[in-house]
Amino acid sequence: MRIFYLFTTLLFTHLGIASAASYLPSNERPPSFPREFRGAWVACVYNIDWPSKPGLSASAQKAELNTIINRAAEYKLNAIIFQVRPNADAAYYSRYEPFSHWVSGTMGKSPGYDPLAYCITQAHKKGIEVHAWFNPFRALPNANMATSRNHVTRTNPSEIKNFRTYKWMNPASSFARQRALNVMLDVARRYDVDGIHIDDYFYPYPTLNKDKTPKQIFPDGKTPAARRYYVDAFVKQMYTSIKQVKPYLRVGISPFGIWKPGVPRGTTANISAYDHLAADSRKWLKNGWCDYLSPQLYWRVQSEQSYTRLLSWWRSESQSSPYKRPVWPGLATDRVMSKTDPGRPASEILNQVNLSRTIGKNWAGHVHWSMKSLMQNRGGVTTQLKGGAYVAPALVPPMSWIPSQASAPPTARFSLQSNYVKATWPRVPGASKYTVQVRHGNNWHSIAVTYGNGISIQGRPNAIAITSVNRVGITSPPAVYTLR
Repeated sequence: MRIFYLFTTLLFTHLGIASAASYLPSNERPPSFPREFRGAWVACVYNIDWPSKPGLSASAQKAELNTIINRAAEYKLNAIIFQVRPNADAAYYSRYEPFSHWVSGTMGKSPGYDPLAYCITQAHKKGIEVHAWFNPFRALPNANMATSRNHVTRTNPSEIKNFRTYKWMNPASSFARQRALNVMLDVARRYDVDGIHIDDYFYPYPTLNKDKTPKQIFPDGKTPAARRYYVDAFVKQMYTSIKQVKPYLRVGISPFGIWKPGVPRGTTANISAYDHLAADSRKWLKNGWCDYLSPQLYWRVQSEQSYTRLLSWWRSESQSSPYKRPVWPGLATDRVMSKTDPGRPASEILNQVNLSRTIGKNWAGHVHWSMKSLMQNRGGVTTQLKGGAYVAPALVPPMSWIPSQASAPPTARFSLQSNYVKATWPRVPGASKYTVQVRHGNNWHSIAVTYGNGISIQGRPNAIAITSVNRVGITSPPAVYTLR
């Protein structure tokens, strides 16, 4: 019998079909799966990241988007922040606004498919979250840009203000605030996004005189305090409204990295986000009007706008709040070996990634500006991240402040092939994705986050652990199987 068993095992292995060995349930417990938000912004305005130019064919646009997503998976990122509303237009089928000319080449013209829906589908296949990124109030970055008949500058011209080269929806207008909210809620309801994200453009950036006063005053007749009142009201309503639609969505904001010049002490800045942009982002963090804040900390560690000093301040502000929202800093990866910051080495970003894991008591996380710079491997930064900080995948940290119940562990089946193991499991109610870990000898390795219901695992690990993860990031107990 023993000889027959060995013979059939060898035969099955030779034929590439399931062998007589199997994975059976075990009480073994693996270590916790790593947690870290690893994101990158993907901008379509000015075709910074995608598509490479306006008006590409649908197939060419999809191919470029696939490349971005595949690279993100290769680099072990777990989120992309995908720009869907650069200037009162849309990179998706919108009920309110025309297709963006940055995508289709002509404002209002369909590119022949839905980029956001396609991005979500492809990213989820790779275990990557998609956060839909909106600019709330910018109508046009250049007043001379051609527009479609249904663009807000033509349908509601009385709601538009001219400022520098911009056309801007007036944040003090209830129409502008409701319009921005409507488009975000529309996406939240109709698309399987994982988050809603807004950037730093509330009021537009001015140019400054030598005494740091603005050369241009936004033509709304409002004081800076009044403007902050309207922006505060918008941010609060945005957060509460999105949570009413889908409580599990991660609401993120990426403000200018310095709240006020001189705060924290020793920090200098020309622009005052608080006074010039009406962005009291410290208040939003303190009041829990976001699920994560990604201040754009684009400066070096050793500078007057010290990355370390600023990150420490932002995270201490969060910790002194009853809400304790995570602060995941924006990193200027595009400044490595650039004209903007000559001589900046890749080691600056590597150091900032490591500091984002150690400063303060927040969940670890950071966001790269932008995906293009990672794909260009500026100064070898991506190669070094892959070989070090990103050697293992990570699960996005949970939103523990959202009431939820953990889903059940998955019940897996295994098919042992000649050089890999195929694991499959039925969908677990309440689960949105799954983590997979393997043990070789005595060492556990985290290998994947997947939205699917199966995975092929190379080799023949001694044990396999699978957990289900609900929409707010809470994991089930692990289902562990050992090879016998």
